[in-house]
Amino acid sequence: MSTLTFEKAVEKLSAVVTQLESGNLPLEKSLKLYEEGIALSSFCEEELKKAELRIRELKPQQTEEVEQDAE
Repeated sequence: MSTLTFEKAVEKLSAVVTQLESGNLPLEKSLKLYEEGIALSSFCEEELKKAELRIRELKPQQTEEVEQDAE
C-alpha cells in the first residue's frame, strides 16, 4: 500500500463497505473484503495521524512567525 494515496484508500474502503453491506457475497469473499477493509482503514488512520503530527509541528512555527511579525 506504499503507493496508495489517502484519497484512493478512502475510495477503495467505501467500495468495500458498499459490497459488504449488499449482503450478496459468499462468506469467503466477504471475509477477504473485510480483511481488505481493515487494512485500508488502518492505512487511512496512519495517514491521518501523520497529517495531524505535521500540523502540530507547523502550528508552533506559525505562532512564532506571527509573534515576530507583530514586533
